[in-house]
Amino acid sequence: VQLQASGGGLVQAGGSLRLSCAASGRAFVTYTMAWFRQAPGKEREFVAAITSPWRGSSTYYVDSVKDRFTISRDNANNTVYLQMNRLKPDDTAVYYCAAKRSSSDFVRSGGYDYWGQGTQVTVSS
Repeated sequence: VQLQASGGGLVQAGGSLRLSCAASGRAFVTYTMAWFRQAPGKEREFVAAITSPWRGSSTYYVDSVKDRFTISRDNANNTVYLQMNRLKPDDTAVYYCAAKRSSSDFVRSGGYDYWGQGTQVTVSS
């Protein structure tokens, strides 16, 4: 599986961005998909995950983005999205999409099998 993230950019606080992650391969529907982010000098942080449609496409978020970010997936087009609203300067980071075969332990970055290249999100105050 190859993942290609896009959609990052520069936005003012309170604005919105939508990130996309296009996946290759026919096994997309079987994967749990997730977004992580890494700010300068910080560890990579879990942001959101969505399980496969076989497991109900359940969604999970880190507390700091709940009610502001929405993860979704388009299984017909092998794409996962992260809609980010009411952005804050603390959301500034490189955002990575990731895929894993299992639906457990989705918060831990080490458990993911595939990673995209990252897309920069910068939120100005």
